[in-house]
Amino acid sequence: MKNTPYFYQFLEPLSKELALLARELESSIFSSPRTMLTHARVFVENILINVMAYENMKEHPTITLKDRLQMLENDGILTADIRDALHNIRKAGNQASHDARMFRYSEALLSWEELYKVVKWYIEVYAPLSIKVPDYQDPSAPKEQAYDISELEVRLKTLEQLLIVSMQKETNSNSSEAEVAATTTEESITFEEPGFTKIRTISYKGETLDIPYFLRDAFLLPQRFEKSETFLIRLGAEQQARIMSELPSNLEGLYTHVKRFNEKNDEQLFNELKVFIEEEKIRRKIKLQRQGELFLFYKAEHFILTEELKQVPLTTEEFKGVPSLIKQLNEEQIYKVGQLPMELVILGKYKNVGVVNIGRFFEQLKQK
Repeated sequence: MKNTPYFYQFLEPLSKELALLARELESSIFSSPRTMLTHARVFVENILINVMAYENMKEHPTITLKDRLQMLENDGILTADIRDALHNIRKAGNQASHDARMFRYSEALLSWEELYKVVKWYIEVYAPLSIKVPDYQDPSAPKEQAYDISELEVRLKTLEQLLIVSMQKETNSNSSEAEVAATTTEESITFEEPGFTKIRTISYKGETLDIPYFLRDAFLLPQRFEKSETFLIRLGAEQQARIMSELPSNLEGLYTHVKRFNEKNDEQLFNELKVFIEEEKIRRKIKLQRQGELFLFYKAEHFILTEELKQVPLTTEEFKGVPSLIKQLNEEQIYKVGQLPMELVILGKYKNVGVVNIGRFFEQLKQK
């Protein structure tokens, strides 16, 4: 994702935040026209904030985008076509923010064209001569997986906040444009693939865990947490910690919801959550890279379920040392490898089948 080119990349020397916000707008045109229209209004407002700073115009805490437009127009700073483009973006953004109707791609594309006019004017009037504006280009429909709308909103708001902070620094300092642009580091702006945007943070005694968007409502399968399995089962019975979004932002004191557990259990769960999240990230990347493939997962390991492997019979002749597991699988009408659940740890639900036996079974599957 990091090296994927985008139209407004030429803005990076001036403002990496502005460039990346434009990048998100471009990606949202075909995934959510409403989102694009709403945030295009925020994009041009930040440009006008910068213009007013260049022109030494006074700021007011309650000033609106419409007010800025009027002030700049009264001072003769806006040409007629730029004024009209800004008003069109503003009005389309207002509609998208308040109207429940379905917005069309064509509306987002019109706003994209108007945005180009504003950016071109801004660069030509206020940016260094070294920055060249390329000819207008229609965005292409995304070929890769798109961001979910809720995730896209999180990304846009984060970038907008970074942009505001960056512009405040520029307004309040005498540093050069290059120095201001350099204040935004790779660490402060992330380039995650869809699903990997941080949606929330969970903490425990000063340590924190970032929860990616794709795990927002993930089911916390107790068998995936070796030391915390019983703890999670008991919490689930109390309608606590069944899914990731049910976990509190701070795990301290989670044990108080169930009897005969203590703070050591909170600590163990937090540590196992670290492992769970990293394993899930790896799994998601594998699934994205190998779309259309079937997998079997066991803890941090996996393999592709080929057509040949699907047909391997689940018998004691094929799989040695796990007779109880094979017998119970067959009783559940699971006779071939292709019928196994994707998540092999749940085989631990069967009687007299523990972690050791599941591990032994997985190793034999890998050999086949």
